[in-house]
Amino acid sequence: MAFMNPYDLIRIARHLAAGGVSGNRGRPRQADLRRAVSTAYYALFHALCRCCADALAGATPAHRRRPGWLLVYRSLEHGTAHARLAHRSEMAAFPPEIRYFGLRFAALQRQRHWADYNPAQDFSRPNVLQFITRAEQAIEGLEQCAAADRRDLSLYVLFRPRQG
Repeated sequence: MAFMNPYDLIRIARHLAAGGVSGNRGRPRQADLRRAVSTAYYALFHALCRCCADALAGATPAHRRRPGWLLVYRSLEHGTAHARLAHRSEMAAFPPEIRYFGLRFAALQRQRHWADYNPAQDFSRPNVLQFITRAEQAIEGLEQCAAADRRDLSLYVLFRPRQG
């Protein structure tokens, strides 16, 4: 089964930020920069989806062909993930790489909303390239974390504790 590769999305975001899609290499249009921000966010989102599915349903090719793997992958919700990852006091229990991932995820989701829904917002190429680089660093850090920490993160973003 082919799944969304976060590093492919990072490459696409860089291509967009370079103006390669519109043919303006070095002078990207605002549309290119906006799509680059959105694509960088989705690289983080899909990295987290894969982390959750691998941690909870298995990370081998055989596991990834099973319905349970896809169920976990598709269970992550953008808003819930943002709320959980932006909760600094709860995130303090995680290793620095996961805290960094959480900060980048929450910040880039906010930028994606600006890019996708605020026509008055302008983006600069240097800022967009910085967003992309930070997203890539966050993904690399997440992947380097211990399996138990990735599993704990997966449980944390997928399940909400019952109130009371």
